[in-house]
Amino acid sequence: MRILITGSSSGLGRAIATDLLARGHEVWGWARSDQSGFAVGHGSRFRHASVDVSAWDAVQTAAGVVAAEWNSLDALICAAGTLGEVAPALAADPQRWSETVAANLDGTYHPVRALHALVQAAPRRGKILCFSGGGATQARPNFSAYGVAKTAVVRLVETIAAENPDAGFDINAVAPGAIATPMLDEVIALGPERAGSADYAAALRAKAAGQAPADRALALVRWLLSPESDGITGRLLSAPWDPWSTLGNHVAAVAESDCFTLRRITPADRDRDWGAPPA
Repeated sequence: MRILITGSSSGLGRAIATDLLARGHEVWGWARSDQSGFAVGHGSRFRHASVDVSAWDAVQTAAGVVAAEWNSLDALICAAGTLGEVAPALAADPQRWSETVAANLDGTYHPVRALHALVQAAPRRGKILCFSGGGATQARPNFSAYGVAKTAVVRLVETIAAENPDAGFDINAVAPGAIATPMLDEVIALGPERAGSADYAAALRAKAAGQAPADRALALVRWLLSPESDGITGRLLSAPWDPWSTLGNHVAAVAESDCFTLRRITPADRDRDWGAPPA
């Protein structure tokens, strides 16, 4: 497969690139950091470019270079992201807050916008994978910019899937779970005062567990890239918690349901009788 990965210089993006290269795929890695050292060990199967995915002009230019060499992409994996501004929402620096949202949300939208046509041109069903994160499905105090952006990424995935039911590609969001990456180290470095005691404690537990938890996220990525997941689209799938490996047996049922989506919970959903709506 020919796969483009954003955020391939570190963290989960680097882990995904390493895993897919080891399995014989061709990978094009986009990141702001230099990747020449990593490229040395992988020969022509790893191409790389310095790209700020939050800047549309830069993404458009880089996409043109990709299109000049590859006439299609089997998959696009948007793994670039940053914790950015960490502070209570009403005390956060507005400029850094906006930059954090842009890095995570625009940094996902721009590659999808620029490269979806190459994914549609794939000889088999194309795949687009985006990444959710902590704060996407519940409030995450002190990480409002990151959480807001990741929530928006999930809704973006759902919307693109709804707008393009016959496009010939699947687009999904992945919740990888807590993994020992530089982002986790950043939470630990912030300490319990800035990150919050719950986030800090969770980061310490994930750090103590080592790299093993990444295995589940990598396995979900491989499954979403495979024909086994064909037709599963517009969903948020949790690597550690969801029964994703069996969903290929339930494609029609998943498509007709609101499972694995962002949704509003009403009293009736929880068997609560809190009265009827106003007339």
